[in-house]
Amino acid sequence: MTQEDPHVHAGGPARTGVHDDAHGHAHAHSSGHAHGPGAHSHAPASFGRAFAIGTALNIAFVLAEAIYGVRANSVALLADAGHNLSDVLGLLIAWGASALATQRPTARRTYGLRSTSILAAMLNAVVLLLAVGGIAWEAVGRVGRPEAVVTSTVIWVAALGIIINGATAMLFMSGAKSDLNIRGAYLHMAADAGVSAGVVIAGLAMAATGWFWLDPIISIIIAALIAIGTWSLLRDSVSLALNAVPAHIDPAAVDTYLRQLPGVTGVHDLHIWGMSTTDVALTAHIIRPEVCDDDDLLIGAAQVLHERFGIAHPTLQIERGHGPHDCPLAPDSVI
Repeated sequence: MTQEDPHVHAGGPARTGVHDDAHGHAHAHSSGHAHGPGAHSHAPASFGRAFAIGTALNIAFVLAEAIYGVRANSVALLADAGHNLSDVLGLLIAWGASALATQRPTARRTYGLRSTSILAAMLNAVVLLLAVGGIAWEAVGRVGRPEAVVTSTVIWVAALGIIINGATAMLFMSGAKSDLNIRGAYLHMAADAGVSAGVVIAGLAMAATGWFWLDPIISIIIAALIAIGTWSLLRDSVSLALNAVPAHIDPAAVDTYLRQLPGVTGVHDLHIWGMSTTDVALTAHIIRPEVCDDDDLLIGAAQVLHERFGIAHPTLQIERGHGPHDCPLAPDSVI
């Protein structure tokens, strides 16, 4: 990249400061507080209403499904009610985390409570897996002793579940790719719609054949499918909790970009992590033998890191790379 690169200009979105320390390093801190798309979590403003609607609909449906599940003697319907109950909890967890993520930073919690969205996504995955385990346990017990089921009730109640859960999932679809916390809520609702669809299929099959053992078998199959879909949510949320590089960012590409900045001869101590399920931070030491107060470079780099890689909070430290005070963090093996 050259100084003529259109991304490098003085009027960028970052606030930048440069100073020399006692050891001869110039520390250039680009805070990267970009206010464009993706700079901050917008979950509460965009999805607060979706959380409220989804929670209310699912509470009402859980009550209806539990009542008719008992009346119809359907383990699949009762299992679906239990799963829906776990999803109400999941929605409340995600909703609370989205609200907490907007809290202002304090002297003790300098990033605010943004990381609560990561914890919520991880907790939602655990809740989903526990619910799946409960469904599978009850279903396995019924396989050897199938009981008669009122199939007409099962079919109509489960069909209602497809509509309610499908509609709720649609409310979160737009944020499912960019926010792991919203993705957790979306997966909960989509999984419930799938469970309800399976129950409808089981009800139709039992009505046509009288094979009541299909009720628990369908429940086991659905439980397995939900577990498979939930695994990626658990994996990604645990990775973010451990400060891993978010899955959508290629750290090698970021390193290459920084090394191509004008005058830069090396990069070390590069760290990229998620402050929340939507906000990404970066710190790096860049070596520029010819040190100068180049705010254009820092502001432009912050903007490109934001626009190209989705990193909205970069901090860059400039060093000469020579002299009596070499950086102790230069080796890649040093943390």
